[in-house]
Amino acid sequence: MELLLKKIKRLKLKKKKIILCHGVFDLIHLGHIKHFKSAKNFGDFLIVSLTADKYIKKGPGRPIFNQNQRLEFLKEIKQIDEVVISTKESSEDIIKLIKPDFYVKGPDYADNKKDKTKKIIHEKKLVEKYGGKIKYTNDLAFSSSNIINSGNFIFNNEQKEFVKKIKRKFSYNQINRSLKKLKQLKVLVIGELIIDRYFFGKVLGKSGKEPHLVMEENYSEDYLGGSAAVARHLSSFVKKIDLLSPYGGEKKHNLLIKKHFKNNISFRSFRPYKNFKTIIKSRFLDIISNYKLFGSYILPARFDLRSEKIVENIIDSRKKNIDIIIVCDYGHNFIGNIIANKLKKTKKFISLNAQVNASNIGHHTIKKYKNVDVMVINESELRHELRDNNSDLKFLAKKLIKDIKIKTLVITKGKSGALLINNKNKIISCPAFAKNTVDKVGAGDAMLSILSVTLKMKIDPEIAILIASIAAAVSVESIGNKESVSFDRIDRSLEYILK
Repeated sequence: MELLLKKIKRLKLKKKKIILCHGVFDLIHLGHIKHFKSAKNFGDFLIVSLTADKYIKKGPGRPIFNQNQRLEFLKEIKQIDEVVISTKESSEDIIKLIKPDFYVKGPDYADNKKDKTKKIIHEKKLVEKYGGKIKYTNDLAFSSSNIINSGNFIFNNEQKEFVKKIKRKFSYNQINRSLKKLKQLKVLVIGELIIDRYFFGKVLGKSGKEPHLVMEENYSEDYLGGSAAVARHLSSFVKKIDLLSPYGGEKKHNLLIKKHFKNNISFRSFRPYKNFKTIIKSRFLDIISNYKLFGSYILPARFDLRSEKIVENIIDSRKKNIDIIIVCDYGHNFIGNIIANKLKKTKKFISLNAQVNASNIGHHTIKKYKNVDVMVINESELRHELRDNNSDLKFLAKKLIKDIKIKTLVITKGKSGALLINNKNKIISCPAFAKNTVDKVGAGDAMLSILSVTLKMKIDPEIAILIASIAAAVSVESIGNKESVSFDRIDRSLEYILK
């Protein structure tokens, strides 16, 4: 960049005009070539800046080509004099450095109001601040996303067929309007807040004296998991969230909560007993591969009748001001029969995820829950609950729906997608949309969050399961619960997927 800036300085001294184009340029097509030709007509030296991989939010699997591959391809186009990678979400950092005479965008940006991100407005002001002008080309526009979706670049046949089915029935604008209605919802999330602690290090190999693996620890990071992850996922979709959880009140965790909870999340915590410690689930990862080597948990010693009474009283105090209750039962004995019965009596829309884990397998059951509106469960949890490893999944789903009176049951199947079955015998099989899986932890929480509120608002189940699957795909692209799903991210993904 330093060499480029020196070159620009020399060119400007010679009264040469500098042009800047910016974009993702994931799949170069005829429209891009025409755009670069038109842009070059405005001046003498054309610079193209690329959006870095981490800022591309066009849906699962994007970008197809990483930033270095895209940079190398663009350098081969003769109209382009220099290519750089932007270190920010928009081109503002590049504009500040280059101060172009002309900033050139395509015809679809001519009406600035149509840019949902509003980046074009800020970019235009910045260009003009440095004495430049923004220009719009009149070339025929092609959609990279449309080309990508139509071909076999991202979607397999199953995914393409599912998306086609959605597009035949619904437009993006219809779905967008439905999603905006979620903003009116007030949600109560009940469940254990969990700190996901990740230790990153280099695997050194087997210990010289004992038969165990040794890792050189480099650093660690804490993320808000469990019910806190669900609350964070929902925070940009709904109006208000009350999060009810046992909590130890540790200073370090308080700082994490303050940093990552939006203003519309009210944390209603309580300490079950004097020495209660917040649940911490630690994972030790190889820093190169992100493979998990080992896990270590700090779990509660007990939850007693007093804890259930506290929760019961909070539910009573809040039930008039909530539309939906999302129950996150992570299997640590926090939610007993008293709370389960109280939930049923509220007559609110109840959504549930009750998990099997290393500490409760063999004695875990969801039979205490009755009359649930939505339940999310994975295939192994369903088979564990019904003690059946062989029967057809749809048969088992219908049995569970009948046994505990579930209106909609969603079974997640990892890379095989998800199956939605309701009590009216509607069956929807949705493929998984994850392409770049970094860590599966938290995918179920993302799916539960979105399914709960979309089905509460009577959004069509096919749309609901698609959006929830996209949320899960977004979730697995980062370590643990480091990043939360946002309304804008899902909305943009849908816009590009449905092109």
